[in-house]
Amino acid sequence: MADKIEVKVPDIGDFDEVEVIDVLVAEGDSVEAEDGLITLETDKAAMDVPAPQAGKVASLKVASGDKVSEGTVIAELEAADAGADAEPAAKDDAQEASETPAPSQSDEADDSSSESEEKKTPAGEKKEVEITVPDIGDFDEVELIDVLVSEGDEVEEEQGIVTLETDKAAMDVPAPHGGTIKSVKVTSGDKVSQGSVVAVMEALIGGESSAAETPADKKDEKAAASDKQSDEKAAPAPKAQSSDKPKAESKPDRGSLPAIDESGFAKAHASPSVRKFARELGADLVKIHGSGYKGRITHDDVKKWVKSQLRGASGGGGLPQVPDIDHSQFGDVERVALSRIKKISGPRLQASWVNAPHVTQHDDADITKMDAVRKALKSDAEAMGIKMTPLAFIMKACVHALREFPDFNSSLDPDGEHLVMKKYFHLGFAADTPNGLVVPVIRDVDEKSVFDVAGELGDLAKKARDGKLQQKHMQGACFTVSSLGGIGGTAFTPIVNAPEVAILGVSKAEMKPVWNGQDFEPRLTLPLSLSYDHRVIDGAAAARFTRYLADVLGECRNLVM
Repeated sequence: MADKIEVKVPDIGDFDEVEVIDVLVAEGDSVEAEDGLITLETDKAAMDVPAPQAGKVASLKVASGDKVSEGTVIAELEAADAGADAEPAAKDDAQEASETPAPSQSDEADDSSSESEEKKTPAGEKKEVEITVPDIGDFDEVELIDVLVSEGDEVEEEQGIVTLETDKAAMDVPAPHGGTIKSVKVTSGDKVSQGSVVAVMEALIGGESSAAETPADKKDEKAAASDKQSDEKAAPAPKAQSSDKPKAESKPDRGSLPAIDESGFAKAHASPSVRKFARELGADLVKIHGSGYKGRITHDDVKKWVKSQLRGASGGGGLPQVPDIDHSQFGDVERVALSRIKKISGPRLQASWVNAPHVTQHDDADITKMDAVRKALKSDAEAMGIKMTPLAFIMKACVHALREFPDFNSSLDPDGEHLVMKKYFHLGFAADTPNGLVVPVIRDVDEKSVFDVAGELGDLAKKARDGKLQQKHMQGACFTVSSLGGIGGTAFTPIVNAPEVAILGVSKAEMKPVWNGQDFEPRLTLPLSLSYDHRVIDGAAAARFTRYLADVLGECRNLVM
């Protein structure tokens, strides 16, 4: 059985209680050595905590939003062949210890000489100091994503000068001393390596700051330099072709994607891996809304944004973006979050409007007889606890029209060459709620009486207002009715509830004078507005549909039977 090892938070500097902003693995995942397990974020950088060796994640001890410190256990790892490498590793350590040369007298002399020179430096003396890229591990040619200072800026010790980004972390290069920036040697987008000069500053050298560096520190630095030199000798020389690689290959082929706002990109709320992914695809993080923890941008958010941009560029139904305006410059404003219903329905309505060529046919129905029958049935309905509304009659009439004109009871197949003809009659109706518009569905309207339909209308409308509709209550509609009769209006253009091909809008009934051949008589008239997908429905068919529907509503007798 493989040994389990605890993975702990490594040295993260002077920070404590650092936030976990992303968990990159799940229990049971197989990982390689150096694969990121979680992402931490301080006020200076985001960094991944890597797996110390290959294996399988046995358990996770943290979640997004947790606070951790150095030494906190974040996961347990079942190491792959944990014991196989133990003995060679021990031998390597022993061999390395035996081969480490003792310090020579010249080295000690250099140390004492350096120490004496440091002591000779007067306290408070100003010197020009080059700010260089520190040890950044095994990375070379790292991209500089932001310059945080300008020439003439006053900076404090440890204040960030530039921001670098690898595929594992974003990090700031800090000022080694307090002082004034004399010149900046790099710009955003440059590639730098360990030792590259990023800026020159005039710093106050000497006094307590230089006394803090002891001879022991200098010996450690010299030993590290010696180790690095020996590593460089042992490492094979890089292939010549790598230096000849054109720089253009490192930049994404953006095509028609908009230019990246570099200053905003650096401040976007995203992990280093997401930043790297966004740069590879040419995505501008400034324009992407995060769906992750605390609005953090995820890989899926980047993919969705790029897809939407490409759809627009290829003429696949995308629209030009509305200008992003700061309205607060004109007066006081308040940002109010959209309701969950509007967040879901908004993109669907836009997709239907953009993809389906909409046309609306208007007509009037004489419902004088229908209203008289409805009022006659009202007392019977109330005895059954039902409110008899005109909508129940309208939905029954729609079934008759859909049978007569079956193309209206269809959907366009995704291949664009076939119609999916439906043999059922499940009708949706638009219900107004405090949180937005929802569309409950009454199934098999053709098999139900006008009393049954009226009862279900009342029950589903109440559930919609109370927020208790289930998913099954809003699925399977083949035709939708949107009634504004209880509010007012004379006509409107409802948006087709795709993948349906038509929707009926109903406005407020009004008493109108109608010529009967000899004189005018008052008739209760109901305005009808039929929107349809012109790819499936022709204008003549739509006119016939509304006229037939008006005739059925006028007769009314077949609706009750």
